[in-house]
This record gives sequence, structure tokens and C-alpha cells, in this order.
Amino acid sequence: MGKDVIIACDFDSAEKTFAFLDKFTGRKPFVKIGMELYYAEGPSIVKEIKKRGHKIFLDLKLHDIPNTVKKSMAVLSRLDVDMTNLHAGGTIRMMEAAIEGLTREDGTRPMLIAVTQLTSTDQESMENDLLIKEPIDKVVMHYAHNAKVAGLDGVVCSPLEAGKVHDTCGKDFVTVTPGVRFADGDIGDQKRVMTPAEAKKIGSDYIVVGRPITAAADPVAAYERCIAEFVD
Repeated sequence: MGKDVIIACDFDSAEKTFAFLDKFTGRKPFVKIGMELYYAEGPSIVKEIKKRGHKIFLDLKLHDIPNTVKKSMAVLSRLDVDMTNLHAGGTIRMMEAAIEGLTREDGTRPMLIAVTQLTSTDQESMENDLLIKEPIDKVVMHYAHNAKVAGLDGVVCSPLEAGKVHDTCGKDFVTVTPGVRFADGDIGDQKRVMTPAEAKKIGSDYIVVGRPITAAADPVAAYERCIAEFVD
């Protein structure tokens, strides 16, 4: 499994998305379609971006009763995305149901990963808002273990936790890490961050990068910088 950079296309319209993607006349980047864009444009945006030759991470973070998640994943599996996700907090049974729904009749399916704790969550907010008193590192590892037990391919986690996830769940258990910023960039609302080079060193398999690329004066150059620091 090779490492890759996933660009978070956090736009609110197809027009803005394609204006951005049109800049990439060479290498077609792996892109993440999140709630904002998907809710604005629906399944058609996924199909069009796929038609243009991009790999897609559909980041909708499903979290519901097992049967609802199973049926929803069956719908998403028909969109031919490469990766999708759910919240590990939905329990092992929900994650198992997601796998059942996502798997097509021929046995193929997109990669399925679980969100452990959002990168905007820190120890204080986890304890005060969620009433989870365990150390955040222990919580993340427990959720990652549950995802592995359920048969998922990996987790979304902070790059600070990627190495420990591999130690807990094995080197083939995929880590997809947002919260990545350039050393000379603004960290925005992320509280647990790391540079692409640091994420590579600690063992992240995929990094998700948004504003450092999408808001850059030269997005293609920023993307190539990420590739150079993380992949090459």
C-alpha cells in the first residue's frame, strides 16, 4: 500500500470545486468530498469527479443504528468511491453492519475507515462535553481496536496517533490523518497537528490536507510540496 495525499475539497458548490480541480492538468489528486459539498450537490458531484479520473474519499461519517447504516452504505457502494467512513463510536455491531452493506455482490467494496476522535477534540472537551474521562490516547486506541475487530480497513486519526495505531492494530491497518499543516502555515481550528514530513516519519498512510492547498496562492505547487514531503 503506497502513501498518498488526499485533498479536502471543502467547497459549497460544484462550480467552485471544478474551478479548483481544473488547475490540476497533470497528476490527478486523490480528493475528499465531505458533507458540505455532498449535501450541496448530491451524488452527481461524486460521479463527475470520478469520471475525471480522481480517486475519491467520501467523508460522510455515518453514525446511526446498524440497519440504517447498512442500507446507507449499500447506496454509497454504488457510487464507486475508493474510500468512505463512519464513526467508531457507533459500536462494533454498527461497523459490522456497514461492511455488510458496503460489500457488493461480487465481493468488492470501497475501503472503509472509522473516525476515532475528531482532530478538533482535545482531552478537556472530551471530558467536559462527552463525559469520557479516560485519556484521549487510550480512547483512540480502543476505538481503533474495535474497528479492526469489526473488519474495517483502518481509522481516521490524528497524525500524532498514527504510529500507536499501527502498534495496536498492525502495520497493514490503514491510518488516514487530517490535522496536517506546513511548518510555516496557520493551524486553523485543528488542535492536534503535524507537518507532512512528520506525518510520514510517524507512519501515516494517507494525509488529508485542505486549506494549506485549497487556499494557497498556487494550489498545484502546494499539492506537489505535500507529495514531495510525504510520498517521495
